[in-house]
Amino acid sequence: MAAKRSKPVSFNAVVKFALQHYQIPTKKDIDKLNAKLDQLEGLIQGSVLGARRAKAGQALPGGDAPLTASDRVLEIIAAAPEGISFADIKTKTLYPDKKLRNIVFRLSKINKIRRLERGVYTVIPQ
Repeated sequence: MAAKRSKPVSFNAVVKFALQHYQIPTKKDIDKLNAKLDQLEGLIQGSVLGARRAKAGQALPGGDAPLTASDRVLEIIAAAPEGISFADIKTKTLYPDKKLRNIVFRLSKINKIRRLERGVYTVIPQ
């Protein structure tokens, strides 16, 4: 009987075995860890912003209900008769871009606000 020929062991296999045996983290492991950290940071940031938004919720003059997001944006725009920029509204409300754009779009559709120029809005007198 002829001796069985075995495949030569590749260098990559030896390195991989050593990394696993000695539990040395690879670039892939570190990337996974970084992704998890980014996810946790996002959750923490979201909870902090949520707490800030809850603090900023104001009550209506005649009741206990907090203002809706649209009411809050409308009040901020109304407080600036010369017009207010989108960036200023965003810094005052702390709402994300998407939410704020939707609110501004809805308010303009129902003729509560109008656009003075690109990114600057004012209230339409009723």
